[in-house]
Amino acid sequence: MNAAYALALAFILVLGAGPWFIPKLHALKFGQSIREEGPQSHQVKSGTPTMGGMMIILGLTVATLVFSPWTKEVMLALFVILGHFLLGFLDDYIKVVRKHNEGLKPRQKLLGQIIIAGLVAVFGGLPTDLWVPFVGNIDFGFFFYAFMMFVMVGITNAVNLTDGLDGLASGTVAVASFFYMLVCAAMGKGELAVMLAATVGACLGFLKFNYHPAKIFMGDTGSLALGGVMAAAGILTHTELLLALIGFIFVCETLSVIIQVASFKSTGKRVFLMSPIHHHFELKGWSELKVVWVFWTVGLVMGILGLMVYMFGN
Repeated sequence: MNAAYALALAFILVLGAGPWFIPKLHALKFGQSIREEGPQSHQVKSGTPTMGGMMIILGLTVATLVFSPWTKEVMLALFVILGHFLLGFLDDYIKVVRKHNEGLKPRQKLLGQIIIAGLVAVFGGLPTDLWVPFVGNIDFGFFFYAFMMFVMVGITNAVNLTDGLDGLASGTVAVASFFYMLVCAAMGKGELAVMLAATVGACLGFLKFNYHPAKIFMGDTGSLALGGVMAAAGILTHTELLLALIGFIFVCETLSVIIQVASFKSTGKRVFLMSPIHHHFELKGWSELKVVWVFWTVGLVMGILGLMVYMFGN
């Protein structure tokens, strides 16, 4: 029941914060700058308030602290989430307040992510085993920490890349968090299930304002923090491999960028009309709403598949 209460509280907090928060961001002129090389249809979104991730993290954090036991795993999860929230906030602050459109340099952002992952690896006291579907837990020793850091950096960047259309990141994270909540419940990790339920509620509340046409964007403040949720869910349950299924959309977004860059640098040709892949479908003529709904649906199907793999492969 605590998971249901956490979901409801996070939803209500974000829903209640929106009518106060959005006008404040308008007044402060915290508007999003739209990059010129993006789809031209997105230029009308210029000036839409950003940094709405603060609303999500408010709901998620408060609901988790109220309804989840303050165990070591919950504190580690919140450290990962809030660490990435602060990194994203700094990036958005530089872009929006200081008017430097690029924000943090990529290497600065990557360094911040590596530091957060490294602190978890050094001080988290995590067991070094990894769950492999249909095989069981395998102890990878020291190599587990390198893999864990790779996963954390990879998935937080992947969710960040997904945040490119109205409601896309908030909806896909809500779906992925719901299925990871079920995995945690099946594992007996109720405290993490509560945190993930709070994430679902916060994302659904945010969708009220972020669904097309969006009244507010989450910015890196939200997308990096939500990537932290996904990273914490996979790492603290030792089901990092399951992220490839439950977080399938995020993986596809990242792979599309990697493929595009590799192809252009090696052959001078682009595989996609534009990357990340959600922009490819836009330029193919799909409406923004169609792209979002198709991606949500794919995320739902892959979430079901991921849950089935866990239930039958355990």
